[in-house]
Amino acid sequence: MNKKFITYSVAVIIVFMMTFGAPLEAANAAQPATLKVGSSGPDVPDLQYRLKTMGYFNTDVTTYFGTKTLESLKRFQKEYGLASDGVAGTQTWETLKKVSANQKELDLLARIIYAEARGESYKGQVAVGAVVMNRLSASGFPDSIREVIEQPRAFTAVADGQYNLTPDKTAYQAAQDAVKGYDPTNGALYYFNPEIATSDWIWSRKQTVKIGRHIFAV
Repeated sequence: MNKKFITYSVAVIIVFMMTFGAPLEAANAAQPATLKVGSSGPDVPDLQYRLKTMGYFNTDVTTYFGTKTLESLKRFQKEYGLASDGVAGTQTWETLKKVSANQKELDLLARIIYAEARGESYKGQVAVGAVVMNRLSASGFPDSIREVIEQPRAFTAVADGQYNLTPDKTAYQAAQDAVKGYDPTNGALYYFNPEIATSDWIWSRKQTVKIGRHIFAV
């Protein structure tokens, strides 16, 4: 094949990627739209699912913002000290993302629970999920469930590959309870197994409770 033709073809591909790739990445990284009654689109089911995991939205997830979504959102806003106007704007989204999960995030939460605590009691499994949610709400940690879980050296199971295991039904239920606010750890941000922990730093943290093989701390 002619070298000039190959060079020209590569140049065309690069231009195409520069022209269309950046807007696509920007769109994927865009903030959720401001939503109110009558809104529709992909951000609506995200909103509904997050409200559903917290127990506010008790019907099927759709792509339309109707009266049931309005009522659910206003209850959430009121309980979290937001303007109870039924509009999902910037502040509402920011708060919601720190205390809830969408479908993909719930999958990740169930995976880390299963990987880290599948041999523990149900309470012990919820406790691991609660630590993730507590970190999400705390300063000094990443701002999304995925980033909290996959932060380098945060969880042993991510590093050793157990995070890739398929979670069971119990792990999903524990994830849902953790998202809804069930926290048997009393606000813990860390946990460790005292039988194998060698870090002086983790032993220096204030302990809140011991559940199964794990000690939880702040």
